[in-house]
Amino acid sequence: MSRTELLCDHPALQRHWYAVVRSADLARESVGVTLLGRDYVVWRDGDAAVVAAPDRCPHREAPLSLGRLLEGDLECAYHGWRFGRGGRCVLVPSAADGVPPPPKAHLGTVHAAERYGLVWLCPGEPAAGIPEIGYDADPRYRRLNVDVERWQASATRMTDNFLDISHFPFVHTGTFGRAQDTHVPRIELGALDDGYYGYSYEVAVNNDALGATASGLAAKVLTRRMTTGFHLPFAVRSTIHYETGLDHILLLLSTPVDDVTSLFTFVVWRNDDFTVPADEVLRFDKAIGAEDRRMLERVPGVLPLDATALVSVQADKASVEWRRQLVGLLAAAGEPDGVVVGSPTRAG
Repeated sequence: MSRTELLCDHPALQRHWYAVVRSADLARESVGVTLLGRDYVVWRDGDAAVVAAPDRCPHREAPLSLGRLLEGDLECAYHGWRFGRGGRCVLVPSAADGVPPPPKAHLGTVHAAERYGLVWLCPGEPAAGIPEIGYDADPRYRRLNVDVERWQASATRMTDNFLDISHFPFVHTGTFGRAQDTHVPRIELGALDDGYYGYSYEVAVNNDALGATASGLAAKVLTRRMTTGFHLPFAVRSTIHYETGLDHILLLLSTPVDDVTSLFTFVVWRNDDFTVPADEVLRFDKAIGAEDRRMLERVPGVLPLDATALVSVQADKASVEWRRQLVGLLAAAGEPDGVVVGSPTRAG
């Protein structure tokens, strides 16, 4: 791996929010997650609040994610030390009655929040908020969640892919991509709603049986009006508008486990009055995601940020701009030892 690919230790990335697990997955047990190369344990305390801390007991460093939950307290599987609200140690079983836990026994927690059916972590002091989705507050829209998957792909390559439409006729021929339509109209970038930056476009897509169930339309070929934009560092939102007035909103979230491994999940919002069962809607989107995954897991390493390392054309403008802004975010926070970033130029 080249020096340009070492990103997980960069202080700028520590100051942003990342989706790590579904809220529903914390119902009865703790969950261990790895974010930016560091292991954390996440659980609900006795007040049902989410707590996140390094996955290491301060006593003898056993992974706390191996433990069990007892009325909201997390019990270490090694010596039974218990941790409650805010990660405070509430019990040392080997200590005499009435002896309080040592001050260093309390866990050093990190920022944790719940939004859109997901648990988000920010290891450092947040420099920005969780990506906004205004549709979430609109009662006309329902929200659908899927599992969090672990992909053997870099979050940089995943974000680049989700911003790109020129791969549709080649990667997505099993779902919606039209192999006969490869031209990408000129892309014009600008600010989108809710703080995303990207572009608007129309695209013709195939509408097979699975797609027809999700779209509610029978035509073999549809024209979608869409926007695609990013929220730094690795979130991408796509909006799809059909001629019937149906909106299908996708928030695509790539969370770096390390430089070359990522968590992936997406959230869907639709104003369809629940006419299509959730599992049928999600089956189509999951099939699209599986096509992306098959390709991305074959592409090694981190997407180079140096403008001289890759060839870009006008169809790549969104990715080039995202990389330019990501480089700016990293540079503003300084570069730790071993991290060198480039400065992509704009695609024509």
